Amino acid sequence: MEQKHHFKGLTDAEVIQSRNQFGENMLTPPEKESVWKLLIEKFKDPIILILLVALLFSVGISVYHYVLGPDGLSVFFEPLGILVAILLATCVGFAFERSANKKFEVLNQVNDDTMVKVIRNGNVCEIAKKEVVVNDIVILETGEEVPADGLLVETISLQINESTLTGEPMIAKTTIEADFDEDAAYPSNRAMRGTTVIDGHGIMKVTTVGDQTEYGKVYEGSQIDQNIKTPLNKQLDTLAGWITKASYVIAALIIVGRLAVFFSSSDAFEWSAFGEHLLNTIMIAVTILVVAVPEGLPMSVTLSLAMSMKRMLKTNNLVRKMHACETMGAATVICTDKTGTLARNQMRIYKTNFYSLKDQHMSDDEVSNLIKEGISVNSTAYLDLTDPTKVKALGNPTEGALLIWLHENNIDYMQIRSEIAVIKQLTFSTERKFMATIVDSPSLKKKILYVKGAPEIVLSYAENVLVDGMLVPANEYKETIQSQLTGYQNQAMRTLGFAYQVIEDDQEYLYDGKLHHAHLTYLGIAAISDPVREDVPEAVKTCLDAGIQVKIVTGDTPNTAKEIGRQIGLWEKTDSDRNHMTGVEFEAMSDEELSDRILDLKIMSRARPMDKSRLVQLLQKKNQVVAVTGDGTNDAPALNAAQVGLSMGDGTSVAKEASDITILDNSFTSISRAVMWGRSLYRNIQRFVIFQMTINIAACIIVLLGAFLGTESPLSITQMLWVNLIMDTFAAMALASLPPNERVMKDKPRKTTDNIISKGMGRQIIGVGLVFVFILFGLVQYFKQEDITSLTQFDLALYFNHFLDFTPVENGLTHYELSLFFTIFVMLQFWNMFNAKAYETGKSAFHAIWNSKWFLFSALFIILGQILIVSIGGKMFNVTPLSFTDWCITIGFTSVVLWVGELIRLFIKK
Repeated sequence: MEQKHHFKGLTDAEVIQSRNQFGENMLTPPEKESVWKLLIEKFKDPIILILLVALLFSVGISVYHYVLGPDGLSVFFEPLGILVAILLATCVGFAFERSANKKFEVLNQVNDDTMVKVIRNGNVCEIAKKEVVVNDIVILETGEEVPADGLLVETISLQINESTLTGEPMIAKTTIEADFDEDAAYPSNRAMRGTTVIDGHGIMKVTTVGDQTEYGKVYEGSQIDQNIKTPLNKQLDTLAGWITKASYVIAALIIVGRLAVFFSSSDAFEWSAFGEHLLNTIMIAVTILVVAVPEGLPMSVTLSLAMSMKRMLKTNNLVRKMHACETMGAATVICTDKTGTLARNQMRIYKTNFYSLKDQHMSDDEVSNLIKEGISVNSTAYLDLTDPTKVKALGNPTEGALLIWLHENNIDYMQIRSEIAVIKQLTFSTERKFMATIVDSPSLKKKILYVKGAPEIVLSYAENVLVDGMLVPANEYKETIQSQLTGYQNQAMRTLGFAYQVIEDDQEYLYDGKLHHAHLTYLGIAAISDPVREDVPEAVKTCLDAGIQVKIVTGDTPNTAKEIGRQIGLWEKTDSDRNHMTGVEFEAMSDEELSDRILDLKIMSRARPMDKSRLVQLLQKKNQVVAVTGDGTNDAPALNAAQVGLSMGDGTSVAKEASDITILDNSFTSISRAVMWGRSLYRNIQRFVIFQMTINIAACIIVLLGAFLGTESPLSITQMLWVNLIMDTFAAMALASLPPNERVMKDKPRKTTDNIISKGMGRQIIGVGLVFVFILFGLVQYFKQEDITSLTQFDLALYFNHFLDFTPVENGLTHYELSLFFTIFVMLQFWNMFNAKAYETGKSAFHAIWNSKWFLFSALFIILGQILIVSIGGKMFNVTPLSFTDWCITIGFTSVVLWVGELIRLFIKK
């Protein structure tokens, strides 16, 4: 027995001195970035930076034209369009992330004003948790949260739920050194902040408070900015770098080339002529910048992510950070804890072996009544039945599992308790390892002693075993019981033994904390486990089939961790010690030694909070994209270090604060769905890149050819801004709205070094782009030589005759011809959007099209928008209205792009 002490606690003066010396018991909250700083961050996107350069040049040229030219304020349409493109791309993403964070803050409120019992000035009093100081004497009782780290000075049957720090739902605590668990993550005589007392009570002397507690260190670790770039960020940076270099080189070539042409063709140098030529040259160079840069790409990525954020919420994925939508699709490793993620974090009866209970089903016979009464009254736990669909055990989780088993068998334990008078009770303790209760049983009309506890201990007090209604000597049945226990214990399950004794005399059976005069009849055993969630094995299989490694990192024992791994299909018979290690082994190894093993590692047991974070960082050094799941404070550093952190909806506030996505239904299936969403989203972004870059390559080459041939660009900046900003935004919405496709889960994860434009995409972009250039350049040449007022005049033979005719013409293209060219250019891209939709599907562009309402709406808007601009755009867009006949011919002729694509998809299946 533990010796009881008399504590006086701190005086008021000592409290003040301790607070001044060691600080307050409050966690330093993360420094919130200002709204303006968050908004400015959005302007650091590489493509946005290119647009800002283009905006600067465009403003300068527009100011020059406004001051010296006759055009008035209309010259500012071009820079205004670029500015709108920049603001839309930055502000939409900012607004969606702000909205998600507000939802998250409501979900994640924390209270530091919980009352705690302490001894001060020789008296027991209650103070707020934040007022606890070092050396305070804190009284710990069942159901209470430990307010700080401390040394236990007195314990009575104390059991603590350490799952928030180690994943262990029940740890026995003691001050008796002989009973210390050497394998425990934290010493047996220490209690840690954020853990919860589930049984017994104790007294603790506070040793550390606030940020210095283990909980505080984990909380601080969860706030460190790991500055890990997401795969999409890297790929867009690479694309932006390539576009930047290409556009600047082309712009420079245009300036050098046109200046060389000017000086070689001029007989006498005139400053006015040179100034005008230089200004036109710079304007063409800026046009190239605007044409080459996919202004719609940042907006499309933002829209795709934002729409996915909103739609993923409907599937129980609350996305806080926009990039996480897509990064989940690039994940190559998922590191998960056990408690609350793979397992329910609620003990349940796995199987019962009551040796006289037929088929283990309750009835109204004597044996059933003994079992029902024994479980109901010989217990200190309760059930919270507020939500009938989610029964919750209050108190000792093992006892709670027994009550839940009764509840599932339609037995009201509270009614049984209310009808039975308890005469005497000996509560469970870690020292005696059993609980005993004497009751006056109304159903049996006798006094009954009920005992439950460690099966071997209870069996040692038993004289007989009740088997099929017959009494069998305990020694004869001991081997059978032991064999059953070994089977359950090999599966990392907890076991309980049950026995009873009819009391027919007035002797004292329970005194001095012991059981006396015991001649028990053994009823049987029950195996108890924290069961795997029903959906986990299938979800894990889905991830493994998708080429994603799953690694369990838990504070549980090696046997428990391996058994969970076996149940979910992760741990196989062929696995060895190379696939498992303990936290102690992990900590003792250097990064170089671990580098050779971490890809083979499947399970880490007895892990501490920072082990998981270190594992994540080592995996990232191996070019792995890591997603981490967890619900406890112990998971927070790893959640923060990973490219994607996934917290559980009922997890701790620290875990949720460190995560990027909160899984509201705590389901691993939602995680595999998030992977599918991410991969589908990435595919949709690739589809938009195909659509966008085909436009830009075609337009860029057309402008470039015009610059060196000395002809006016057939596309104005405002027309390209319509294409790259408005039209592409709706195309982005159309492609981003495409539903996720389960087919992507058959693919292996993409590499972090992959370019967003794959080889197949590159061939399609360049091939289709050059076909468009061929068609459009031929139209420019044809329109130059022929005065076209209607497409009904079009002559294919003349089209090819004029293709290489570079004879100078005085008037160039008419407004009607320019309008035709602009419309044909847009409609070619419009039909190519359908080809982009079908990319990597192996199906027709029309497959399930009526289910894609956003796609149809966006397509309709693009056509109506083009008709509206050509009809009323006038001088701003350099257009004039087209006839109805020409609209029909244009739409019909350009649709050949789609039909050729359909034929290719018909004969070349992927």
